[in-house]
Amino acid sequence: MIGSPTRNDRAPGGMLAWRVLRRLPELVVIWVPLLLCAGQVVVFTIWTTVVSFTPSTLMPVTGWVGMRNYTAMLASRNWHIAFDNLLIFGFGFVVLAIAVGLLLAVLLDQRIRGENVMRTIFLYPMAVSFVVTGTVWSWLLNPGIGVQKLVQGLGWSGFRFDWLVRPDMAIYTIIIAAVWQASGFAMALFTAGLRSVEPDLIKAAQIDGAGPWRTYLRVVLPTLWPIVIAVLVILLQFAIKAFDLVRALTDGGPGLSTQLPTLVVYDFMFQRGLLGRGSAAAVLMLLTLLAVLAPYGLWKHWQTRRAARA
Repeated sequence: MIGSPTRNDRAPGGMLAWRVLRRLPELVVIWVPLLLCAGQVVVFTIWTTVVSFTPSTLMPVTGWVGMRNYTAMLASRNWHIAFDNLLIFGFGFVVLAIAVGLLLAVLLDQRIRGENVMRTIFLYPMAVSFVVTGTVWSWLLNPGIGVQKLVQGLGWSGFRFDWLVRPDMAIYTIIIAAVWQASGFAMALFTAGLRSVEPDLIKAAQIDGAGPWRTYLRVVLPTLWPIVIAVLVILLQFAIKAFDLVRALTDGGPGLSTQLPTLVVYDFMFQRGLLGRGSAAAVLMLLTLLAVLAPYGLWKHWQTRRAARA
């Protein structure tokens, strides 16, 4: 156990050594892994950005091609389709995950019997890897072995649920699987927010004659806006970086109907051997991610300054 410094340790050198020794567990356990992870992200981001300005193909090479890889990528049909799919997937996934998570949180907030069991069940999908989620949902949505086959086997021969093989509907199968996996995460954060609401506010609303739903709409839910913003940003990050789920569920098909930017990066880098263009696509993805994170960072900074002035 590290105690207080002795009389001999009160010299400047001894005090410095004692302070370093006292904070050694924190330095080793927290800061060293944190700095290594941050350094890895920064180094590989810079390296990818540098490669995106080179004529690299199978291996990185020196040279300078300016913005040629970026203009070629932005003119690519694959990128346009992938970005359009990202808009559809991102909007549907974020809105539905927040709505389902909020609904589950409100229901759990009623102090129902078996609440802990229900919370565990709803959170369980977060413990499953995206590859497993995509594989299982590909079985369920497969017209030959999944839900359609089961319902038709029960006698409803006209029932059809073949979204997985329809180019116009396949993107929505990814939304369904993603919402199933992420709504429990949103539920957990919303439940924590609901439990942190001041009981006096709820009692005051009840005294004024507000019913349960009006109390939630007018008193409880407005206090959750900071949590809603945080969940929104986290889910948007997941949508932009989604790869495993799409790869396992549809592999970008049928055709290019579920192609997302992450699959475009994978395609150009590892299947076509165009490292420079794939790196340019990765940088464009990073800029899209920054477009989501930058407003959130500015909003948090504004909130902090506002709280400091209050």
